[in-house]
Amino acid sequence: MPNDQGVHPRHGGITDTFSQTTGGRMGRHLVRHPVRHLVRRVVSLLAVAALLTLVVAAPALADDPVGSRDCQLGTNKCIDAVVKEMTRRFDPLAKACDHDAIFSLAYLRVTQAYRQAVEDPQYFSDNALVNHEDALFASLYFTADSNYRAGLRGQVPQAWQIAFDAAEHRQVSGAGNMLLGMNAHITRDLPIVLDQIGLGSKADYDKINDLTAPLYGPTLDEIARRFDPSVRQLSGGDVPGTSLDDDLVIQTGIAYREDAWQKAEQLHSATTPAARALVLAEIESDAATRAQALLTTYGYKPGESSAPRDAFCATHWNSP
Repeated sequence: MPNDQGVHPRHGGITDTFSQTTGGRMGRHLVRHPVRHLVRRVVSLLAVAALLTLVVAAPALADDPVGSRDCQLGTNKCIDAVVKEMTRRFDPLAKACDHDAIFSLAYLRVTQAYRQAVEDPQYFSDNALVNHEDALFASLYFTADSNYRAGLRGQVPQAWQIAFDAAEHRQVSGAGNMLLGMNAHITRDLPIVLDQIGLGSKADYDKINDLTAPLYGPTLDEIARRFDPSVRQLSGGDVPGTSLDDDLVIQTGIAYREDAWQKAEQLHSATTPAARALVLAEIESDAATRAQALLTTYGYKPGESSAPRDAFCATHWNSP
């Protein structure tokens, strides 16, 4: 499937090894070199196993509540624990004016609103399953964040590397930090989580869009008030009396989530390790391609820097 720029991601040897082998040049090659084919297949399967281990079976961290009994059962206490862990990570980022604080705050506010919603035991058709999904989803963010800060770049997906690097090196505006985080977490992480839970209900999935849409305006206001006033120029310029910035983030989030659902369907319907590896490779490639585009769009231009934003944050990070 083409990525956002209409280019098919390169899957390297995996595509060659697991392409149609019953005829044509590849088929004749396999007949002449059965041992070579066997070796290539074993090597490719080992590569697939390594990829699946990295993106799907990452162990829970000590402070990650995903492995708790509450999160396995999908109780509301699980979401309380997720919010607590998000807050523990966000607070020092905010105080340090770390550019990662932007996405961290946005994710925290969404999860807090989600927690309020599931006070209604019938908010979703299966609250417990969606709560479990929420914990798994947060766990991938916690793991990527912890591994990056520990210097374990080889265990950090590329889209997250780009997002974290942009924050660490102060390369993009606050809007860029927010969208880079959204892309890595939705485009890259969400299809993997949906596959793990068996997809779940599409109606419940779409209901998250209704829950999050009203949050973007207040969240952008808070980011502008505490960290970077320019975040209110997502649409290319603040237009008084309009909601252009809110609408842009809402539509971006919806588009990312719809794409994530489609990728999850492909991943869930893949019946062999080779087929799964191809879908996973496409997920990683698409997320990284989008991240690079966001880096270009929201990166500081020559003569620009984060200095005004950082100076503002130094005196406003704790604003109510």
